[in-house]
Amino acid sequence: MSPCKCPSTAHNVLTPARARCQTSTTSSALKGAIQLGIGYTVGNLTSKPDRDVLMQDFYVVESVFLPSEGSNLTPAHHYPDFRFKTYAPLAFRYFRDLFGIKPDDYLYSLVNEPLIELVNPGASGSLFYLTSDDEFIIKTVQHKEAKFLQRLLPGYYMNLNQNPRTLLPKFYGLYCIQSGGINIRLVVMNNVLPRSVKMHYKYDLKGSTYKRRASRKEREKSCPTYKDLDFQDMHEEGLYFDAETYNNLMKTLQRDCRVLESFKIMDYSLLLGVHVLDQSHREGGEPGQAGGDGKRPVAQRVLYSTALESIQGDGKAAEALTTDDTMGGIPAKTHKEEKLLIYLGIIDILQSYRFIKKLEHSWKALVYDGDSVSVHRPGFYASRFLKFMSGRVFRKTQPLRFSPSKRTRTSIPALKSSSQEILSSQADDRNEDRRDRLGGAHSLASLDGQESIFQMFYKININY
Repeated sequence: MSPCKCPSTAHNVLTPARARCQTSTTSSALKGAIQLGIGYTVGNLTSKPDRDVLMQDFYVVESVFLPSEGSNLTPAHHYPDFRFKTYAPLAFRYFRDLFGIKPDDYLYSLVNEPLIELVNPGASGSLFYLTSDDEFIIKTVQHKEAKFLQRLLPGYYMNLNQNPRTLLPKFYGLYCIQSGGINIRLVVMNNVLPRSVKMHYKYDLKGSTYKRRASRKEREKSCPTYKDLDFQDMHEEGLYFDAETYNNLMKTLQRDCRVLESFKIMDYSLLLGVHVLDQSHREGGEPGQAGGDGKRPVAQRVLYSTALESIQGDGKAAEALTTDDTMGGIPAKTHKEEKLLIYLGIIDILQSYRFIKKLEHSWKALVYDGDSVSVHRPGFYASRFLKFMSGRVFRKTQPLRFSPSKRTRTSIPALKSSSQEILSSQADDRNEDRRDRLGGAHSLASLDGQESIFQMFYKININY
């Protein structure tokens, strides 16, 4: 076998070129080293007592050398000698505890069964490995992304304490393997798209239009990842949720985008998987048995790990609807009343709006519409992202309308969050007011007062 000739880099990181040069033998050795290193460090961590996380814990780096022949502290193995580094071990143990991940379960998921390599998941050049129970994704990251995550940890800690129901990535560990002069940095995260559920459509959405269409090569894949313009073509009317689910989803996205903006993060995406229940039934499958290798994984153990659990709300609806069959997908419909299950999460948040990104946006803005390109200042990026999700991608199912003769007399309708529904409520109430005036049910003064109340709340909603 001829040696793999990869270009050298200043930091010896796993660049996209290096990642593509990995042979199957190297990939197998890497997976084995990952499992061996995590198994050793997590097992060693159980001997340390639980305590509060301190500021210095975010910057701790522990290192252990694992020679192939073994040592007094480490087992022998069949892989090349390597050093395994663990970043902020106590902080990440806290994150795992927060989501109810016990050390034994974490080890069982990551170490007990072989890791599944995902082939060509994206254009970043990163390698992705999935645990056999569908719980965790292991992703290789660049040196600058790992450093950014380290700087992010204190703020990330504060946000998770305030808001465990989030669509932001849930980070469970940050590691580095050093072998043969190469550093391979890894992050363990939650898995957004369960392998056991067939995704009939998959999208990477940023809310921008510049070059946001899947390439011809991507479209030829068995399960392509489409982009913003593709979504507008394929789901022109958007995806419909009931009012409560829509409000909870948008509340979650707003909170998450506010956090990302505060960290000066941009260029993130919403990974969206759509499972069409009607199409699955026509194909003769069930939601929980429709993808991957046909093996049905055990029920999810991690708290707030499913899409339905991750959105804001009291959690009762999520607990009632999260089953083995739906795998935590969010019920939705198309404008043609096709039943769907939606899986989603915000991904690729380790990109800060640094000097190089500012230059990239400035250059593209000279040639193209500056507001349409994906790279943008964090505040504008968050605003455009939310506008696209709330107006183009996700829609609220309108309540059923009854004929006037059968309509029951009620109190002033509950105020809705969208201006469109407030206008609709105003029109309905004005019709009732006309009938009431004919019957003498209300005085002119009360009618004027009611109209001013609706106008006031309408203005508040528009300003918000």
